[in-house]
Amino acid sequence: MDIEAVKGFLLGLQDRIVARLTDLDGKVFLRDAWERPQGGGGVTRLLEDGGVFERAGVGFSHVFGPGLPPSASAARPELAGRSFQALGLSLVLHPRNPHVPTVHLNVRFFVAEKSGAAPAWWFGGGMDLTPYYLATQDAVHFHRTCRAALMPFGTDLYPRFKKWCDGYFYLKHRQEPRGIGGIFFDDLNQPDFDTCFRLMQSVGEHFLPAYIPIVERRLDMAYGERERAFQACRRGRYVEFNLVYDRGTLFGLQSGGRTESILMSLPPVVSWRYDWKPEPGSAEARLYTELLVAKDWAD
Repeated sequence: MDIEAVKGFLLGLQDRIVARLTDLDGKVFLRDAWERPQGGGGVTRLLEDGGVFERAGVGFSHVFGPGLPPSASAARPELAGRSFQALGLSLVLHPRNPHVPTVHLNVRFFVAEKSGAAPAWWFGGGMDLTPYYLATQDAVHFHRTCRAALMPFGTDLYPRFKKWCDGYFYLKHRQEPRGIGGIFFDDLNQPDFDTCFRLMQSVGEHFLPAYIPIVERRLDMAYGERERAFQACRRGRYVEFNLVYDRGTLFGLQSGGRTESILMSLPPVVSWRYDWKPEPGSAEARLYTELLVAKDWAD
């Protein structure tokens, strides 16, 4: 187990992603280094009101403390009360153009320790896409890139992690998925540290190839007030998921993390419209009938 190697990779990945997004957008990211009074800290990189991104947040954190928060030990109650270290890179990009999807990436590493016992460690993460308008080509590209990230580690992983993603990014109270999914995994500690670390690295390194071609294809598509209103409405679903279900958000808040950095994933412009439904046959309705349904996009 090499915590410093994980930290070095995550900081390097943050730099590479921010550099590429800066080239694409044209606006420089704010760099905000912060410390957590209970232990640890991080580096938040944020862009707002850019040429491409209305908000783009890419955050690194390395926090530690005497006891795991409930959100981190819920699936493994035997680890409750152990001291912990948590390292992660998390990003959410909210483009201005409604034809460009919102995207999320997270890769993370946990260690839970107790005197007299072997350390428990695991990796987690994934990426998922949240489009507003139908673009089958984008869904296929994103999922095939996700599959390519996992292929060196076994042909069974993509179907398993895709299903996990579909189940995780689901708004139970609305009975609808947040987007078209991608891949998601957690509690990964087999067969060994080196293999799990390489898998996490592969997921992180495949993010830019998965997302940037989609942005470049959709960036100059025309839109108006109707499309922006629909985008704001659908962004409301994103907020609901992050505040009600997202384990990363809950972990950050429960562990006393930096609120501004935790909530930078929320979109800057959002709306809720009472009992709104799209007009049948409209471009907005096609999101529900053709994208927000379970499909084997990679095939």
